[in-house]
Amino acid sequence: MQQHKDPVDAIVDQWARVRPDLDTRAMEVFGRIFRLSRAMGDRMEKAYEPYGISRGEFDVLATLRRSDEPYTLSPRELSSTLMLTTGGMTGRLDKLERAGLLRRSPDPHDRRALRVTLTEEGLRLIDEVVGAGLTEQRAALSALDDEQADQLADLLRNLLRTTAE
Repeated sequence: MQQHKDPVDAIVDQWARVRPDLDTRAMEVFGRIFRLSRAMGDRMEKAYEPYGISRGEFDVLATLRRSDEPYTLSPRELSSTLMLTTGGMTGRLDKLERAGLLRRSPDPHDRRALRVTLTEEGLRLIDEVVGAGLTEQRAALSALDDEQADQLADLLRNLLRTTAE
């Protein structure tokens, strides 16, 4: 199959000219992963924009939605799932609460703690937005057939497992 050159190929070719001793295979893989991540991040941001939320806010709402009924987690659980500092989480929660998409309430089992819960409006919105996001992701993935997409998912899972340990 004829492969088209991309910007990563140009970078690798430049390195091959000036440092032919380097094995740039990792650069080829991760350079493309980084570029793909940035491009898809931008596409997802645009997909969420009509709904008035950012990718970070989507992540909070989606994490609550995935937690299943009653769609409630502690701020600490949200922070650890999303790999955010508590300060970063507080800003997101403040904005989403002002928008009526979630509410914070005292934890019934610990007076010092809070619980974060999706509101009905938050649940309605995240169910709509997740569909819009998946539509965008499927459109990008349409460059691959089902077998290729499955293979890529498996390869990335293996790579992620070994690099995240």
